[in-house]
Amino acid sequence: MNFIIGGRVFYPIYWSSELIPEIGHFCLVIALMLSVVLAVVPLWGTVTHQYRLMAMSRSLAYGQCTFLLLSFFCLIYAFVQNDFTVSYVVAHSNSQLPVWYRVSAVWGGHEGSLLLWIVLLAGWTTAVARFSRALPVDAIARVLSVMAMISIGLLLFTILTSNPFNRTLPDFPLNGRDLNPLLQDIGLIVHPPMLYMGYVGFAVAFAFAIAGLLSGQLDSAWARWSRPWTVIAWAFLTVGIALGSWWAYYELGWGGWWFWDPVENASLLPWLAGTALIHSLAVTEKRAVFKAWTVLLAIIAFSLSLLGTFLVRSGVLTSVHSFASDPSRGMFILVLLFVVVGGSFLLFAVRATALKGEGRYELVSREVFLMINNLLLMLAMFIVLLGTLFPLVAEVLGLGKVSVGPPYFNLVFVPVALILMVFMGVGSLVRWKRHGVQALLKPMWKWMAIAIAFGVIAPLFLVGDYQVSVSIALVLVAWVVLNSLADMVKKMSSSRRGLWHGYQRLTRSYRGMVLAHIGMAVAVAGIAVTSLYSEERDVRLATDETVSVGGYEFKFKGITSVAGPNYQAQRGHFTISRDGAFVAELTPEKRAYHVQTSMMTEAAIDGGLFRDLYVALGESLGDGSWAIRIYVKPLMRWVWGGALLMALGGLLAISDRRYRLAK
Repeated sequence: MNFIIGGRVFYPIYWSSELIPEIGHFCLVIALMLSVVLAVVPLWGTVTHQYRLMAMSRSLAYGQCTFLLLSFFCLIYAFVQNDFTVSYVVAHSNSQLPVWYRVSAVWGGHEGSLLLWIVLLAGWTTAVARFSRALPVDAIARVLSVMAMISIGLLLFTILTSNPFNRTLPDFPLNGRDLNPLLQDIGLIVHPPMLYMGYVGFAVAFAFAIAGLLSGQLDSAWARWSRPWTVIAWAFLTVGIALGSWWAYYELGWGGWWFWDPVENASLLPWLAGTALIHSLAVTEKRAVFKAWTVLLAIIAFSLSLLGTFLVRSGVLTSVHSFASDPSRGMFILVLLFVVVGGSFLLFAVRATALKGEGRYELVSREVFLMINNLLLMLAMFIVLLGTLFPLVAEVLGLGKVSVGPPYFNLVFVPVALILMVFMGVGSLVRWKRHGVQALLKPMWKWMAIAIAFGVIAPLFLVGDYQVSVSIALVLVAWVVLNSLADMVKKMSSSRRGLWHGYQRLTRSYRGMVLAHIGMAVAVAGIAVTSLYSEERDVRLATDETVSVGGYEFKFKGITSVAGPNYQAQRGHFTISRDGAFVAELTPEKRAYHVQTSMMTEAAIDGGLFRDLYVALGESLGDGSWAIRIYVKPLMRWVWGGALLMALGGLLAISDRRYRLAK
């Protein structure tokens, strides 16, 4: 006898463990109900000034997060236990799949990655409820209610169109179709959660902005409450993008680290807006100006996060990163995007007249330089947005297939980024309100001369070759680093008790800013050098043949067969030497997966501080020889090292003592 509960069929013949997906679905429904209550009741309490209703917001946030975590763990359990009565498990797992990939397969497809998005949003909501004890109860009630409204839209989307707990009962397969071989990698384990932490974290800045617009209280205290949450979300997104770049670099077998792929751009867009938001919040906190601009940036940053979700899951993009999806899902997200963005911009338009700055400043001041910084960041964001969306718009308008690739982005984006570096080097040196032109320019000539000398000499020292574009980039890198360190030493020297005491007196916020700026310079140096000085060779090699690339000798030692847990691989063996001295041994693979019968290239890389040696196997040419792709890439690790320095700078900044007031 079967029972129908809530529209779902319950089969009593199955063991209790097979009810876990039903429990997960039920927890999703409970979380939706709690989200509705959290969105309505505390907000109504702020309108009617009922303390009890407002005070319920924290408990409701904890409850919502608890049920979403239970639901998420139920899905993980289904994957680990190979529960092929769940359609999503069938589509993205297999009994031969190693258990750690079964866990990461939870977010390896559309439904699971969306559930991860919602769980992380609930986690951010709980963190705000827990670590914002000093906020007025009405302020925290508004913030948590706004975040709950976002959860409602995403939970409805999940339950109605993308439920990961849909069953294949009563007839179910004995095995699954396996996880996409491209995703059977540690990159899937660490990259999406980190990236989504950044995406979702901007919901906190958005919620603070909307709550401020609702209450009309957008002052320095509001900026101080918002700033640490924004910075930590930006730090997560920075690390997430760096991990994605690293993953693409070694997994796709192309030897690149950024391809201006539309889905890659979807993560870069909110990062650029978030970077502008961090700087604008600093001005609003310190000087109570740029209020309207700061609120607008908070709305834009989160809107771009939702846009990225739409682009990845709507099926409108062709990308190795995107999730294939049916049009109804894309339409649902588009409607959600319209409601969130349209509603927030409408509220902003109604309240904008009240967002007047209180401070005064002159043309040469830190306020102006930070505004220029913001405008350049938003120009860069618009360039990327235009290049990403224009092919879609052109197709809708009947203009045919239009391709916008790396030449466009390199031609338009790179100059804006270099100009941004000029102002980045100066901005931290300028005083608030007013700074004399002579006092600003006098110390800069010395640093500019050193930077130019470095830009001319460094390429010859690093790679023995000279290119003007690399030289310009390295001049600006030295410009940023020298000005940042000079300003820090100047501030440290003001202490009568020595430089170390002066360093300890510097605020963590300031030290974090310097570290982040230096990290940006390091990343730009790596990007410039590796983009223009990398050497690539596609060669045909037989056993014991040698080829020279970039001053290194690559000797092919032959192929062996290797059996993996769910694949069979052909493994190449290479020894690398330089000037007769052994350097490394590399073993790239060509894998054939049993279930999906697809071939995957697993590159082998010997990484170092100043260069990467990269080998990827191509196809067997039938006479014992193989097609081989070889790269020598200088300063490749600097790209990701710079990103990590930026993220560490952000984390150091939010540990500043004054942000403990928001706890």
